[in-house]
Amino acid sequence: MARYVLSRIGQALLVLWAAFTISFVLLQAMPGDAVLIKFQNPEYGLSPEQLADIRAAYAADGSLASQYLQTIGNFLTGNFGYSLQRGVAVNAQLAANLPSTIRLAGLGFATALILAVILAVLCNIPGLGRLRSFFHSIPSLFVSVPTFWLGIMLIQIFSFRLKLVPVINPGPWEGLILPVLTVAVPISAPMAQILLRNIDEVLTRPFVAVARAKGASHYWVLWRHVARNALLPVLTVAGVLFGELLAGAVVTEAVFGLNGIGGLAEQAVSFQDVAVLQAIVVISAATFVAINLAIDLLYPVLDPRLKTKLGTAR
Repeated sequence: MARYVLSRIGQALLVLWAAFTISFVLLQAMPGDAVLIKFQNPEYGLSPEQLADIRAAYAADGSLASQYLQTIGNFLTGNFGYSLQRGVAVNAQLAANLPSTIRLAGLGFATALILAVILAVLCNIPGLGRLRSFFHSIPSLFVSVPTFWLGIMLIQIFSFRLKLVPVINPGPWEGLILPVLTVAVPISAPMAQILLRNIDEVLTRPFVAVARAKGASHYWVLWRHVARNALLPVLTVAGVLFGELLAGAVVTEAVFGLNGIGGLAEQAVSFQDVAVLQAIVVISAATFVAINLAIDLLYPVLDPRLKTKLGTAR
């Protein structure tokens, strides 16, 4: 078990290092000069020597190798550098924008899981007939809906027509209702599809027939015998889908005008603010890796067969 945990932690660190290195190389390879974009304006009246001093102040005048070593050293100590666009520490910008994105992503992820479970329950209610086929088709509809289009339609319907949820000066939590639904609906579809497929497969196993032969009700079988076995593969897919949720959160923040990582990334791209972009990439990768690592470590706890296998291998 200890070897399994150390192996997963090592893989997570390797992925995180690869994400940092690839993003660093790609950002440094971008055409243009961020210092010139920001300061080469006749109104500033800066000489070439002053521009060189500014480049040196932001450690942008060294070789690629020296910049890489300095950047990775700073990141390991929690220092993400300074924003060239705003002239403030990147840590301060992240502290101001990151909570909004974390709140949106966390609520969206939980809502997506709840929607998937609700659809799975509706599809397994006895005696529904054609309604069951309708509920089965809903995930296919959800997965084909673009995030930006869904956000605009939710605003149009619930804000402008029904006037149920305001989008202009909403409350702190009221303003999250439509954005959370926007990010939750598309990723709930794959979860629901896999959950439904797993439930149908588990229901055919011999232990389910034995439980029914002993007089267990349909809902008792679903809750006590089917749910745990069917949910395990969903956990793995949920970890992968979290990356899609982060991408959807960026688009959603732009649609609803939220001050999150999405808006910060958009501004950083416009001004080639490499320090901010590097920090956003690394934090997103670290979040994705941490969630998948937690799922990997949780698997042996939820699946006794894997725990037994790991114990035998040791």
